[in-house]
Amino acid sequence: MKEAFICDAIRTPIGRFGGGLSSIRTDDLASLSLKELIKRNPSVDWQEVNEVVFGCANQSGEDNRNIARMSLLLAGLPYSVPGITINRLCASGMEAVTYAARMIKSNEADLVIAGGVESMSRAPFVIPKSSSAFSRNAEIYDTTIGWRFINPIMKEQYEVDSMPETAENVAEKWNISRDDQDKFALWSQSKTSNAISSGRLDKEIFHIKANVKKSEITIKEDEHPRPDTKIEKLNSLPTPFRKNGTVTAGNASGVNDGSAAMIIASEKAVKKYKLEPRARIVKSAAVGVEPRVMGIGPVSGTKKVLSLAQRDLNDIQVIELNEAFASQALATMRDLGLSDDDERVNINGGAIALGHPLGMSGTRLVQTATEELHQNSNNKMALCTMCVGVGQGSSIILEKI
Repeated sequence: MKEAFICDAIRTPIGRFGGGLSSIRTDDLASLSLKELIKRNPSVDWQEVNEVVFGCANQSGEDNRNIARMSLLLAGLPYSVPGITINRLCASGMEAVTYAARMIKSNEADLVIAGGVESMSRAPFVIPKSSSAFSRNAEIYDTTIGWRFINPIMKEQYEVDSMPETAENVAEKWNISRDDQDKFALWSQSKTSNAISSGRLDKEIFHIKANVKKSEITIKEDEHPRPDTKIEKLNSLPTPFRKNGTVTAGNASGVNDGSAAMIIASEKAVKKYKLEPRARIVKSAAVGVEPRVMGIGPVSGTKKVLSLAQRDLNDIQVIELNEAFASQALATMRDLGLSDDDERVNINGGAIALGHPLGMSGTRLVQTATEELHQNSNNKMALCTMCVGVGQGSSIILEKI
């Protein structure tokens, strides 16, 4: 079986909801990462790309009708290059990487672009068609995040809790206190603040020009982090999702915009196009869990991928755990036998600080983990793992080259 290597990766800054990236169409936002990737790799013959795979969770607005195909054409790639969009909700961008790696490992491709995109700011409202003639009933759904067009059987059998409600369920079932969640959120913000001030995140991000209030600005950094966060402020935030609950806007991930893309290549393509392999994609895995506690998905996802790779957590030096909510991140870490402040976890902070553009986040985790493997000579292997709405978990193991 052939090996699949991550050779280059780039991402946009992550925009706040309604922030600097909100003026950019979603398909254009995806194309910007592709254009940057093309510019950074002039030795590649782009007609030889076997597939462009993009993750996207919404697909209800400008991201409809196969955004991978739309964005590759907008980026100037040859029309002969195919594109496919895949959706595992929060883990869509990670599944794009998995899809690309499997194509190469199965000898169906040598050169693939994988990535992800989400513009939650531009997610539309949608109205269903009438179910009967002359109906006067009208409904409207916000597609930014969460359930819509709910099947009553699904609701009856599995419940249809919102994402924050599932985080409350995890906090209750795993006994994760509000105080511990707020401490974890502060830790995430602090690590991200350090990564920004040290220039570490500059290694991942390219600058974007955008129109804001009729003026062109250049966005150079992630917009979501709040470096001035204090524990007192976190402790004072309301818990709007449940009476006497523990989940707040401060200990949850953001609603954001962004895109990312990376080159995944076989050894043959690496040599042919003079690429620099940075990490080998070892194994990947996905699992299902109870939907009402979807946040615990990374536990069984991690156990499965470690088993497939014949490794354990002691072999891993870098862990990128998507922080959908502090409650689920802490429950995951404790179930895996990690301490609440394990130094391997989210070394540069996570989604609570950085934000969580759904379809893009999984690609960002893989990109960050790949870069982090090269920040320390002792780093050899990385784990990326995410929870997924409607009850799933997704994980990937990488090895430094």
